[in-house]
Order: sequence, then structure tokens, then C-alpha cells
Amino acid sequence: MTKSVIRFSLLFTLLTFIDVSISASNVFNVVSFGAKPDGVTDSTGAFLKAWQGACVSASSATVVVPKGTFLLKVITFGGPCKSKITFQVAGTVIAPEDYRTFGNSGFWILFNKVNRFSLVGGTFDARANGFWSCRKSGQNCPPGVRSISFNSAKDVIISGVKSMNSQVTHMTLNGCTNVVVRNVKLVAPGNSPNTDGFHVQHSTGVTFTGSTVQTGDDCVAIGPGTRNLLITKLACGPGHGVSIGSLAKELKEDGVENVTVSSSVFTGSQNGVRIKSWARPSNGFVRTVFFQDLVMKNVENPIIIDQNYCPTHEGCPNEYSGVKISQVTYKNIQGTSATQEAMKLVCSKSSPCTGITLQDIKLTYNKGTPATSFCFNAVGKSLGVIQPTSCLNR
Repeated sequence: MTKSVIRFSLLFTLLTFIDVSISASNVFNVVSFGAKPDGVTDSTGAFLKAWQGACVSASSATVVVPKGTFLLKVITFGGPCKSKITFQVAGTVIAPEDYRTFGNSGFWILFNKVNRFSLVGGTFDARANGFWSCRKSGQNCPPGVRSISFNSAKDVIISGVKSMNSQVTHMTLNGCTNVVVRNVKLVAPGNSPNTDGFHVQHSTGVTFTGSTVQTGDDCVAIGPGTRNLLITKLACGPGHGVSIGSLAKELKEDGVENVTVSSSVFTGSQNGVRIKSWARPSNGFVRTVFFQDLVMKNVENPIIIDQNYCPTHEGCPNEYSGVKISQVTYKNIQGTSATQEAMKLVCSKSSPCTGITLQDIKLTYNKGTPATSFCFNAVGKSLGVIQPTSCLNR
């Protein structure tokens, strides 16, 4: 062996050792900080210590949650951190069964101001049965908590996560930028109250792809201030479909713009694709929306705009929604409706919907009679075959 080969071999061995040493020093296993995978011991403090170590790391770090079941109470993983962090979960994280321990926190697990962050794998079970029972009984209950929340986060990847039995929303993105959510599964019983799947608001550049949502409320709820949102390859049902809104809760409200929902399947859901606003004054808007290449399977309201939303009959009777809806395209939507009125576009009397496009729609009624459509103050055009017959004003 030549001297140059020996020198190269020694250098390679040294570099490999250094790389392994650095990698090992940047892995923060929660068990090493005192977490117990027994599903009984409170591991909140240990998770925080592991996070704090990763957060101050000068180079990329990984927080590891190994196999086992870990009990977590209300917890905030705060940033910004010095370097990229991967939160790798192989086990199951569970919440306390007593819903009263959450108080009025509003969240269970919160990632706040994290940048260049990845949440990978794991099952998160909020064990909300007691909370749901309280809600259904009409008792004076806490407001409930969101299972996994991201506030003011940037450049985030969420992959392979399963969330079960959320008290209210499974996963919330608020004030976030550049987020990819892929191959995530959100599961709660169809009769669980207000258990939204994904909720996104005041966020830009969010993609949901390849996810399954089976829950008791909206599969995806899109709130004010959402821009450049892509939802693709979603399997929704049971649930209330994909909803833009409710909007017009406030007079001054950010609009929703550039939303695409494509290549998705809705099965047995209350709605397919919905735009919903309160019958109240508002300076909000919804524009440049594409609903395309969708399959409806026994969906109650496959295509719906409702600008007369006023479920409590308080603060909105005899009012009209100020939300301006424009440039909404429905293209290649096919399948079956569980109700005869498969397409319902009810727009505001004071702010009619404009620029609505229906193209290649084929929705049939399950009972063997033709499906129908209903429009109110909706203006646009129809292209290709439209079934049921288009009701748009030109």
C-alpha cells in the first residue's frame, strides 16, 4: 500500500469518526432525559429538556422518541432554534385522559416559531372520549384543545404522522409559511363534535398531499388569510368535506386567495367542496379557487356555496354576507350525491358570486332520480357536459 493511499485511508477513517461523533452528539433521545415509555409516567419535562438541547445545537439536530408509549401534558416546543431540527417519532404519544388537566390552554402540543423543522412519524392520541361525552351532555365544559399546532412556523415538513381522537382540531397551521404535510392520517369518530382535521389560516405556501382524514367536522378548514394553498390526493370521509370558511366572522378580515383542491376522493361526507360565510358585513374575499379532478361517493352536498350561514340565528338574521367570491372553477367533478340537490350555489344578495366556471360535471343522485342544482346570485359560465343542469346566471 502506498503512502498516499495510507494517508487517504487514515484521513477517511478520521473524517468518518468525526462525522459519527458529531451525529451522535446531535441526537437527543427523550429517554436519555428521563422519559418513560410506559404510558403512565409524565414525560413532559424530559421532552422539553431534549428539545432545549436540540434547539441550541450549532448544527442540525434530531429529537428521537423511540418505540413505546409516552404521556405528555400541555407542552410548547419554542423557537426559533439555531439549526434545523428533525423530530423523529417511532412510538406513541398520549394525552392525559382527564380533559380538565388542559384547562383553557387551547392546545396540547404546540410548535411555536420553529424554522427549518421536520416532524416525522409517530402516533399522537389525544384520548378525547371524556371530553366528547362532556360536550354531548350539555355540561359546562372547557373549550377543548387542538392536538398538534404550529404557530408562526417557516419551512416545515410534516410526514407520516397519525393523529387520533382530537378534542377539537387535529392539526392547526396559523401564521405559517412554506409547509408541506404529506402522508398524514387524522382519525376521530364521525359523530365526534367539532373535530376538524386540518385547519389553516393566515398562512402562505401550504401543501397537503397524500393524507387521509376521517373525522367529525371539516376534513380541511381554510380560514382567513390563507394564500397559495394546494390540497391533493386527499381521502376525506366521514367528515364535513373541504371548507373555505366560515368567513365573515369579523368586519375586517383577511381574504382567501389561490387555493387548489385536486385529485381527491370524498366518501360519505356531509359536503364535498364548500365555501361558507356568515350572513354579516365583511371586507373579506375568496378568489382564484380551483376544485378539479374530484370524486364524490354518496356525499350529501358535493358542490356548495353558502353565504347565508347563520346557525345560531344571532347577529346575522336579515343581514347579507360582504365576502366577495370570484373566479372559482369546478372542473371534472364526478360521482354520487346522497341528496337530490347535488349542486347548490347560494351567494350573497349584496355581493353576488362572479366568475364561476362549471366544466365537465357529472353528479348523479343515488335514489335513481335525476340530481338537481340551485343557484342564487351566482354568475358565470358552463363548459362541456354539466349534470345536473347548470343553474348559473350569465
